[in-house]
Amino acid sequence: MPAARETVLILGGTAEAAALAARLAGEGGLRVITSLAGRTADPAPLEGEVRTGGFGGVEGMIAYFEAEGITQVYDATHPFARTISAHATEACARLRLPLMRLERPAWQQEPGDDWRPCQSLEAAVNALPSGATAFLALGRQHIDVFSRRSDCRFLLRMVDAPLAPLPFAKYELAIGKPSQDPDSEMALMQRHGITHLVCRNSGGAAGYGKIEAARRLAIPVLMINRAED
Repeated sequence: MPAARETVLILGGTAEAAALAARLAGEGGLRVITSLAGRTADPAPLEGEVRTGGFGGVEGMIAYFEAEGITQVYDATHPFARTISAHATEACARLRLPLMRLERPAWQQEPGDDWRPCQSLEAAVNALPSGATAFLALGRQHIDVFSRRSDCRFLLRMVDAPLAPLPFAKYELAIGKPSQDPDSEMALMQRHGITHLVCRNSGGAAGYGKIEAARRLAIPVLMINRAED
């Protein structure tokens, strides 16, 4: 009787997770499942199986692991996805499953960068000067806290168009994913008269175009740092 296949679960949503799924699925002999949060309506296709949505906390995650016969977990989530990472750590410890964490290095400040470090979204809200035109490159779930700054204008980048009006007094939308091309990001910032960029230190090549664009345009960056473990 052939041995049961190993079943690998990748907690995904990043370019690193997609590359890992392709590599593991290409090796053969493994059942590869990638779990996505489901915040994007039309995610890019992935190798192997895909599940979408939350687990229902640690207990729900444990139940899923047991039901699917998960034998190994890779946490390749966004560096700021602290809750899912904490749940995975506890679930794997309780089931004695191997857990590997893939975390991209943070961006490092380069000559010409004007970074204003912030320890939280709220700190970034307070750091914006009155009259600023700020590019919020943060994702839909992280922007509402800025809506109280009715003295500022905002450019909001989202992968999917919002289904309802947003709670901002003055804003414009840029629908689509970040560009790796700094020239494209520069053109976007110039077109909207951006005076400040607000982003999280996510690391990785996919989102770096805006950082280089801000450097070239001498635009201050309110850089939200990663939480310390």
